[in-house]
Amino acid sequence: MKSEVRSKSAPAPVGPYSQAVDAGAVYCAGQAGIDPSSGNLEQGVVAQTARALSNLDAVLSAAGLGLRNVVKTTVFMTDLGEFASMNEEYARHFAPPYPARSTVQVTALPKGAKVEIEAIAVR
Repeated sequence: MKSEVRSKSAPAPVGPYSQAVDAGAVYCAGQAGIDPSSGNLEQGVVAQTARALSNLDAVLSAAGLGLRNVVKTTVFMTDLGEFASMNEEYARHFAPPYPARSTVQVTALPKGAKVEIEAIAVR
């Protein structure tokens, strides 16, 4: 059994996908650093990382969870040269034990984003 998770406090999907799907664990689609109220992309990798994690937290909240429930993330970046800045901001949003994580460099992200983060959370 699976159900869609929606939050008006995070950007709406721009295609045929859900913000998240609850199938026992909650599988969150990637979130970029887009301000949900304006639709504008935050400037810089630090601000985009903070906003992406805030957006993920909003989606998880709609499922009755939060970042504390995240067990795995995947971080997509357009420039791994900015990894240290992203990593420092990322660390501000999680407490030990930190989620498992993969970070990969990609050629491009939607709307010209520098970072996008997806997550899996459990109850």
